[in-house]
Amino acid sequence: MSARLARRDHRAAWFFLLPVIAAMLVVAVWPLGRTFFFAFTDAYLDDPSVYSMVGIANFLEVFNDPSWWLAVRNTLIFTVVSVSIETVLGLAIALLINEAIPGRGLARAAILVPWAIPVVVATKIWEWMLNDQFGVINKVLIELGLIDHGVAWTASGSLIMGVVIFIDVWMTTPFMVLLILAGLQMLSHEIFEAAAVDGIPAWKRFWSITLPMLRPAIGVAVLFRSLDALRMFDLSYVLAGSNEKVMTVSIYARDRLISFQELGVGSAASTWVFMLVALVAIILIGALRLDRAAGH
Repeated sequence: MSARLARRDHRAAWFFLLPVIAAMLVVAVWPLGRTFFFAFTDAYLDDPSVYSMVGIANFLEVFNDPSWWLAVRNTLIFTVVSVSIETVLGLAIALLINEAIPGRGLARAAILVPWAIPVVVATKIWEWMLNDQFGVINKVLIELGLIDHGVAWTASGSLIMGVVIFIDVWMTTPFMVLLILAGLQMLSHEIFEAAAVDGIPAWKRFWSITLPMLRPAIGVAVLFRSLDALRMFDLSYVLAGSNEKVMTVSIYARDRLISFQELGVGSAASTWVFMLVALVAIILIGALRLDRAAGH
């Protein structure tokens, strides 16, 4: 009887999974497989039906292109710096609004506003605010005497990466706050109360109890944000187009595919992006020990 019930449950599970599997095949597996196929051809976007197989020539062309490695460097710098800042800020804000302070509910709602604004809209708002002629940021800095003339924040090659990182931190720190706050609210209060009764200082409670118990939540937040940052396209492209100072791997792949109409090379670049993201995901899961955390 138990074996019959097990088989019935197994069939029911597959029945409910079939729509999800079908959707994944349509929206993920098929496009990815088609992209991988065209990466081995010399096809062009104007007529994808005309092509010949070229082996790994497209992969080698991308690999040997200095612009690709510049895009990789920009992407890694952006990812490491922005995710690091967002993690620190997210943890600090989550700890603050987790306490019983006046206006905590309002603060939790307000913190979501930057995350709720579409990326293109938020980028354009900051571009106007940072304009060297009529931007409010320059006006405030001049009024404070910090600068004597408007700074072209988005036109300066030495400043543009910092601007991109700043806007991304402003927009996505709330995401980190939400994930870390959810982890904080799952912690047992009895442990902290016992530590306080034993006279353990607050900083030591944070370092020895809060942080270790929050490691899975912080690890998941860092993983999600890192993978999202590695694929970043819209923020840099809206702000600076194909400017090499902030060109990411996604922008590089887009330019080869759309601007130059090179379907084969663009597909190879997209495949390299996929492999880069997958490699970083594997490294982060191992480094943060998220597989072990999930096992517990």
